[in-house]
Amino acid sequence: MASITLKNVVKCYYGIGRKTVNKVIHGVNAEIADGEFIVIVGPSGCGKSTLLRMVAGLEEITEGQISIGGRVVNDLEPSERDIAMVFQNYALYPHMSVFDNMAYGLKIAKVPMEEIRQRVDKAAKILELGPYLARKPRELSGGQRQRVAMGRAIVRQPQVFLFDEPLSNLDAKLRAHTRLEIQKLHRELGITSLFVTHDQVEAMTLAQRMIVMNAGVMEQFGTPEEVYARPATTFVATFIGSPPMNLIRNAPDAEPGVTVGVRPEHLDITPDGWALTVNALETLGAERLVYGRWQHGEGGELVIIRTDEGFPAPALGSTIHVTPRPDRLHHFDTATGKRR
Repeated sequence: MASITLKNVVKCYYGIGRKTVNKVIHGVNAEIADGEFIVIVGPSGCGKSTLLRMVAGLEEITEGQISIGGRVVNDLEPSERDIAMVFQNYALYPHMSVFDNMAYGLKIAKVPMEEIRQRVDKAAKILELGPYLARKPRELSGGQRQRVAMGRAIVRQPQVFLFDEPLSNLDAKLRAHTRLEIQKLHRELGITSLFVTHDQVEAMTLAQRMIVMNAGVMEQFGTPEEVYARPATTFVATFIGSPPMNLIRNAPDAEPGVTVGVRPEHLDITPDGWALTVNALETLGAERLVYGRWQHGEGGELVIIRTDEGFPAPALGSTIHVTPRPDRLHHFDTATGKRR
C-alpha cells in the first residue's frame, strides 16, 4: 500500500507546431493517505479519466509532480509504478479460462506456479469466483466478468488500485451489487484506491473522500458528507445531490450578488413564505417531488421541493408557499460561484 501525492498537476494538449494549447487539467493538488478509497467524480469531459491515466502513467504530465509511496513517478513507465488498473470494458482474453486470465500477468512476471495458484485461489475466494475458475469469459455474466477483471488486479498485489468507470457496462441492479463487493474488497485488502465515475450515487456510496472535477478543475476535495452539506461552489451544489440543490438569485433578504442555495428536502410547504406556482409533480414511491416556478423577482427559477408520500399533492397550476430551514441555507457569490 502507498500514499499518493498530486502537486500542481497540469495536462495540456498542443496543436501543430505547439501554436495552440488546450489545457485540460488545471493544477490539481491532493494528498491521498495510505489505504484511502478516493472517488474522482464529474461529468463527461471534465478530465477525471485523464487525471487517473496520468497517475497510471498512460498519459504524460505537462507540469507538476505525482508521487506514489513517496517516490516521484513522473518519468516511470506504468509497469514500474506498482499499480493495477481495472477498466470499463473488462479486457479479458476470451480464449482463456477465468484462472488463466487472473494468472496471466503473474506468469509473464515468472512468478512460481505454486504462488500463482495461491494468489488466484485467495482472490477467487474474496470475489466468490471459486466455482467459475475453469470457465471462459463468454460463460459468465457481466458482473462476474468485472469481478474477474478485479481479481486479475488483486493477484498482482499492487500498492494502488485504479478503477476507470468499471461499472458503466452493468445494469442498475448489478451496479448496486458490485458496489457492495468493491466496498467489501477494500475493507479486506485496504489498498489505496482511485475510482473514476460520472455517477454521483457511486461516488457518494463508495468514497471515503471524493474529488469533484469540472472542466479540468478540482472544485472540491472532501468526504461525501462534507461535499453534500457544504458544497464549495454552485457547480458542486447542483452536481452532487438528486435532485440538485435549488439556486435562487433573487431570494428575499439576500445581499446583492448573492445566490441562495437550499436542498429540496430543506424546503417546507407552509401557510406563507416564498410563493411558487406548481408546474409538475413526480411521485417516487416513498417520496414526492413538487416542481414550482418562483414568483418573486425576475427569471422565474424552477424550485424543487421534496416531500414524503403522506403529504397531500398540490394541484397543478396552484400557488403554494415554502419556507427554507434557516440553518440549511447556503450562500454563493453569484459572479464566481464560490461559497461565501
